Amino acid sequence: MAVFYDLRLVSLAVLMLVSQLDSASAAVRVFGLYARDLTGDPFGNFPDPYVKVWCGSSFGGQTEFHKDNNRPTWSAQFNFPDCKPYENLELEVWDKDLIIDDHLGTCGRQVKNGTFSMTCHLDSGSLFYKYELKQ
Repeated sequence: MAVFYDLRLVSLAVLMLVSQLDSASAAVRVFGLYARDLTGDPFGNFPDPYVKVWCGSSFGGQTEFHKDNNRPTWSAQFNFPDCKPYENLELEVWDKDLIIDDHLGTCGRQVKNGTFSMTCHLDSGSLFYKYELKQ
């Protein structure tokens, strides 16, 4: 019987230690992306925009592109389980083309604790997004 009691104490201690380690980590989530008034090529065509996302040196991926849309909304979410406070969150907006994609602008900011709604003014249009950092 004493063995089971000791095992319960050890299990409880391990659970407490793991919960302490988990609260010491940080995680960033980027979501709610949309853009307004994006311009396409010099010929007046609407862009086929998409967004690439980084936090620190970690590439989180990219959204799908929207054909002929200067007011896109993306449903994608990006999670960075190891992104720390004060690391740089970077979002790049691109126009998908047949040969070489056009860079429409970059948004960058240092992350801090909490949930934030951001507006980024590009050379042509604006990108809106939300991010949260949980510690």
